[in-house]
Amino acid sequence: MPSSQSRPVLTFFDLQGLIFGILMCALGVTFLKAAGLVTGQTAGIALLLSYVLPWGFGPLFLVISLPFLILAWTRRGAVFALRTVAVVIGISLGAQVLPQYLGFVALHPGLAAILGGACSGSGLIAIFRHNASAGGMTIVGIIIEHRTGFKAGWFQLAVDAAVFAASALVLTPSQLFYSFIGAMITNLIIVWNFDVAQSGTGRPGYGRATPKGADLDA
Repeated sequence: MPSSQSRPVLTFFDLQGLIFGILMCALGVTFLKAAGLVTGQTAGIALLLSYVLPWGFGPLFLVISLPFLILAWTRRGAVFALRTVAVVIGISLGAQVLPQYLGFVALHPGLAAILGGACSGSGLIAIFRHNASAGGMTIVGIIIEHRTGFKAGWFQLAVDAAVFAASALVLTPSQLFYSFIGAMITNLIIVWNFDVAQSGTGRPGYGRATPKGADLDA
C-alpha cells in the first residue's frame, strides 16, 4: 500500500467527508453552548473558558489546539497535519457563525446534550476516517490507538474526567450532569463505530481486510 507521502493532500472524497465532519462538530458545539453545557477534550476546555473569559469558543479552540497541531505534524506527517489545521479552523469558524443563523426558543439541556453529543460523535468519526483530527487530545488519542490498540474513545473518556473536574467549579450540578451525558454519547459513538484502521480511507471495515503488516498510517 502506498505511504501517506505518496497520496494527494486532499481529494474530493476526503473533502466531502471533512466538510461533513466540520459541520457536525460545529453544530454539536452550538447545541452545547446554547444550553450552557461543556464536553470533553479541547472543545470542552474551550467551552468552559468561554463561560468565564470575554472570548468566544472559536478563538479559544484555535489557540488551545495550536500545540497539538505541531504534534500532528511531527508524529503523523504533513498530510494529517494540514487536514487537521483545516478542520480546527473550520470548526472554530463554524461555531462562531452558526449561532448567528440558528437560535432556540426553548432547548432542554437534556436534549442539547443528546443532540450535541450525537452530532459531535458522528462528526469526529467522519474527520478521523479521512485522516485528520479535530485537534487537541484527539490527536494524542489516535496516535495512542495506532501504537497500542487502546481505543481513542476510551482515552478521550479518561481525559474528559479531568475536564469535568474543572467544570464542577463553574457549572451547576444539573449542567454538569447533562454535560457528562453528552460527552458519554460522543465517546461511545466513536468507540462503537470507528476503528483506527479506517483512518485515511473513509470506508467502514477497511482495516479488517488489510493484510498484516500493511501500512495503516494513512
